[in-house]
Amino acid sequence: MIVLSLPGARHFRLARRLQAMPGLVGVHRFPDGEVRVSLPTAATGRDVVLVAALTPPDDCILPVLFAASAARDLAVTSVGLIAPYLPYMRQDRAFEPGQGVSARYFAAILSDAVDWLITVDPHLHRIRSLSDAFGVPATAVHAAPLLAGWIREHVAEPLILGPDSESRQWVASVAELAGAPCAVFSKRRRGDRTVALTLPDLKAHRHRQPVLVDDIISSGATMTAAVRALWRAEYRAPICVAVHGLFAGEAFEMLQDAGAAAIVTTNTVRHPSNAIDVTPLLAEAVLARLRSRTTPGRQREEVAGEHR
Repeated sequence: MIVLSLPGARHFRLARRLQAMPGLVGVHRFPDGEVRVSLPTAATGRDVVLVAALTPPDDCILPVLFAASAARDLAVTSVGLIAPYLPYMRQDRAFEPGQGVSARYFAAILSDAVDWLITVDPHLHRIRSLSDAFGVPATAVHAAPLLAGWIREHVAEPLILGPDSESRQWVASVAELAGAPCAVFSKRRRGDRTVALTLPDLKAHRHRQPVLVDDIISSGATMTAAVRALWRAEYRAPICVAVHGLFAGEAFEMLQDAGAAAIVTTNTVRHPSNAIDVTPLLAEAVLARLRSRTTPGRQREEVAGEHR
């Protein structure tokens, strides 16, 4: 096996954990914006694992697709993709006539390019499992145990809070693993960057440290509204913990200004808030994927990628 990291994904150091040959995908951008990729010829005849940071997605996806095709030109045994953050999953149906379904299109593009896919906690809503969208084996590994471990180690008497009803199952899992109570806000979305939250009854847990947990911080609107709601109710300054820290625009600064005591994310998207390493989860998933190919009678394996 050879593990080839694209720019933006070289901090995972997966080759070391997998005891595989490491390598880099060279990406050259021409003055007109076009890209050219270069792969080490040592990939020939090997299982190739591409590791890619797909943020921002439109800038990153073409180098991945070109790298997969270049690997095929080298007569590799297989091409797998590790995309710790998987974009384009939220638009999973047409809400108005004529709207495209980005999740389905994106899954089809990747399914044509690679033999298998591994990601971390994809942001799914109406798609119940990655296998419902992808035409190749697609595995979603879950960061809840890592988030709970960080909370257990760094927060005394935590109270785990979710931003909306959709987060209840996911937040409950983190809370159970952290040995803490949990609750969720009621949310009404008024736009891409505006939400209204209603605080649940937390009187029995007023002495605890609020920890806001979500799978993704994008615009930061939901998490910021939750922080402000806790401040207005005179609770302790909350700690914000998320799997994917996208922090579009000034979302990170907005959260800080709202009064978050700390902001912690995993390293699925590289950011100064990264404090939780998902590399061990990814390595285990790669080994399980490669083992499944050698199991007689097993042609396909998926791990359900349910949201939360």
